[in-house]
Amino acid sequence: MSDATWGDGTRSVRAGEDAPVPGAPLRPSPVLAAPFHLGAAPPGADGADTYARTGQPTLRVFEAAVGELDGGRSLSFATGMAAISAAVLAVAGAGDRVVLPSDGYFTTRLLARDQLERFGVTVEYVPTTEIGAVAARGDLDGARFVMLETPSNPLLDVCDVAAVARATRATGAVLAVDNTTATPLGQRPLDLGADLTVGSDTKALTGHSDLLLGHVSTRDDELYTRLKVFRDHTGATPGPFEAWLGHRSMSTLDLRLARQAATAAAVADLLAAHPAVTGVRWPWRPGDPSHELATRQMLRPNGVVSAEVADEAAVGRLLGASRLWTAATSFGGVHSSVDRRAQWGGDAVPAGFVRLSCGIEDTADLVADLTAALDAV
Repeated sequence: MSDATWGDGTRSVRAGEDAPVPGAPLRPSPVLAAPFHLGAAPPGADGADTYARTGQPTLRVFEAAVGELDGGRSLSFATGMAAISAAVLAVAGAGDRVVLPSDGYFTTRLLARDQLERFGVTVEYVPTTEIGAVAARGDLDGARFVMLETPSNPLLDVCDVAAVARATRATGAVLAVDNTTATPLGQRPLDLGADLTVGSDTKALTGHSDLLLGHVSTRDDELYTRLKVFRDHTGATPGPFEAWLGHRSMSTLDLRLARQAATAAAVADLLAAHPAVTGVRWPWRPGDPSHELATRQMLRPNGVVSAEVADEAAVGRLLGASRLWTAATSFGGVHSSVDRRAQWGGDAVPAGFVRLSCGIEDTADLVADLTAALDAV
């Protein structure tokens, strides 16, 4: 039912829907079934569902919606890490070389250290800011799988996806882009030449901090088949109710991103002007190291800002003085939150480094509350 001329808000609401049928609900209820009646015909005859791990109508509707926004065919997974694991392991095997961001989501690096290397995969790590130069020098030659995360989490660096895609296409490597921070409305890696786009839908795509979901989208039929086989055999399929809730939550994605971005712009300016804060990063703020590339490559800003205060105690004072900024990890939800990233031990950041995720509360209220909290610091 999608139309390429529709705007983000319309596509967010209508993605994945079939043509309307009089008397049918606007959005079907979830099909809460694991096995389905088989009957006398062979399993799967005429496209009939048999078992929810490999085929489920509610899941297909959610995947169709995500695929429309991504511009490819989508497969849904139980978590974002399940999606990343499938993207890597469905492509790379023993003896292959994999290149990952050294400054991206730290659990991806744990996957490489604890699992990929155990299976004989050679893993190399490149910072987001350096991967373009690495690709230009031809140093990606021989790689089987390359992953980017842009903007990176939590430092918010941006890399040139199209430039890296040209290099990987020339050498035959599969390029995947973790698009979690940007979302499909903020960036379309498949349009930029990537083979796969990956997302943790736990975060901004569903955006209510009450779901665990992930997805991978592609335009390559062979990669799609390999990913589906991997997912079906390893059992990383999400449940139908989660898929239904995810599809429901996507409807407000455009509205949520708009409010979060407006707040992030005000928050970034506030942080940059406050004497208690250093190292403010928001790629859409003039003067940010990634500003030029972000504004050229991405479709819209989002609501994640990073900065640094003096130390762990300063973060504690900030959170203790705030009424609207909650101490919580993850990002992209409707509640505004602050996460001191050093407490998790996976990111090479100072003790006072914080990632702020702007929610959808009133911008003026969030700015006033944060100003008071910073003054307490």
